[in-house]
Amino acid sequence: MMEPYPTGSAGNTIDLGFAQLDVQRAARTGDPEVVYGEGKTPAQIVSALRALHAAHPDRAVLATRLAPAALARLAEELPAAWLDEAGRLAILGTPPAPVGTVAVVGAGTADLPVLREVAATVGVFGAGCDEVVDVGVAGLHRLLAQRDRIAGADAVVAVAGMEAALPSVLGGLIGVPLIAVPTSVGYGWHLNGLTAWLAMLNSCAPGVLTVNVDNGFSAGVAAARIARRTARP
Repeated sequence: MMEPYPTGSAGNTIDLGFAQLDVQRAARTGDPEVVYGEGKTPAQIVSALRALHAAHPDRAVLATRLAPAALARLAEELPAAWLDEAGRLAILGTPPAPVGTVAVVGAGTADLPVLREVAATVGVFGAGCDEVVDVGVAGLHRLLAQRDRIAGADAVVAVAGMEAALPSVLGGLIGVPLIAVPTSVGYGWHLNGLTAWLAMLNSCAPGVLTVNVDNGFSAGVAAARIARRTARP
């Protein structure tokens, strides 16, 4: 059972001047606040991540969408942080013991930045992660070879660009909660992921849920929470 949290404003936030960190979010939702790096300076990101870790010393905290300058600053000032250049993220602290498993399935290598954001989020939010990469429908045999592995997970996140057929195919092969993440990957008039997003929204496979373009973070949060509850004793 989660600990009760204060109902007043005092003690609920940390004032960094440029941000009001919600340090009671873990008590309310089970998961701490995450630092969204876009629009913040490297110094602000370091300050926010350090403060969140101090507020949650017994678990990991996450920063996403980090530019190279921010990653370099984090490596210098927070050497204990785990950095993922491909996923543009940082983790400070130790993730909780995983409960349940999320299969994170990527259509192609070009989708790896979003896939890595999903995977890191799943781990920080308390579920195990099984990454299944480069199994897009252009080589359907690659996906079919991993069907049983994917179907054994408690939740699945399918990451795809181009015409985004992967979630629809998976939706016809497995009966696991399935979250689709469209990516801004494709030739010509893919419209920065709009084509993939509309394809996923219009999937004929039942049970496909779709998040916004490149939003691996939200998909990872939802999938981890599904897995944690599904696998709970």
